[in-house]
Amino acid sequence: MTDSGYIIEIATSDFSTTKSAVEGGADRIELCANLAEGGTTPSYGTIKQCREAFNVLLYPIIRPRGGDFLYSKDEFAIMMNDVKLCKQLGCDGVVIGLLNMDGTIDIVRAAQLIEVAYPMGVTFHRAFDRCREPFEALEQLIEIGCERILTSGQRPSVTDGVELIAELNRKADDRIIIMPGSGVRKENIKMLAEKTGCTEFHSSLRGKVKSSMQFIHPGFPESEESYYNNSISSRDVILLKEALR
Repeated sequence: MTDSGYIIEIATSDFSTTKSAVEGGADRIELCANLAEGGTTPSYGTIKQCREAFNVLLYPIIRPRGGDFLYSKDEFAIMMNDVKLCKQLGCDGVVIGLLNMDGTIDIVRAAQLIEVAYPMGVTFHRAFDRCREPFEALEQLIEIGCERILTSGQRPSVTDGVELIAELNRKADDRIIIMPGSGVRKENIKMLAEKTGCTEFHSSLRGKVKSSMQFIHPGFPESEESYYNNSISSRDVILLKEALR
């Protein structure tokens, strides 16, 4: 726990955004690729370089593709290998999430990932928000040794799910961390802390910055994917933390 009593986790999409988040004082990084798809597993090179460059808690997401959270045998094998890789690279934890076809948590395979990850910590991501019975899922994730649950209260935005988050945090009773995420901003983080009693918060603070490219191809003059890059303002991270004081 930090001096303020709160922990701020920032979801980043590459080395550059991670650098900005760390400079802004992020307490933990959820390292992703493809944040526009909700985050997929970053490359070996990205994880390695971030681990070597930054003295901050580093939790890569283990998600082999965008889309749903129902994974094939081959996809699960990929997840297992990526967890082992993160462990070898000295990461502090990983972020996982798996569901069964009926909307229950895939507790058997989640437990296998947690076992392989040890002694790294494990966060269960917003696959939780698509599960059928959140309070049953809460108890299952506690039982298999999950460290925390990232949730928006089973709504697209955390501000709409605040009541469920508060109830989950009460039921968790310090047995697992409930971490609100999805739409956490400096304007609402204090309210979320007061209404839910949570002490860890997740935000991506996603922005875009114009490319430094001088040559703009005339066939793609307005192409955002060609001439804009993902960005995080370190100042926004500072302001997010200050809003909790």
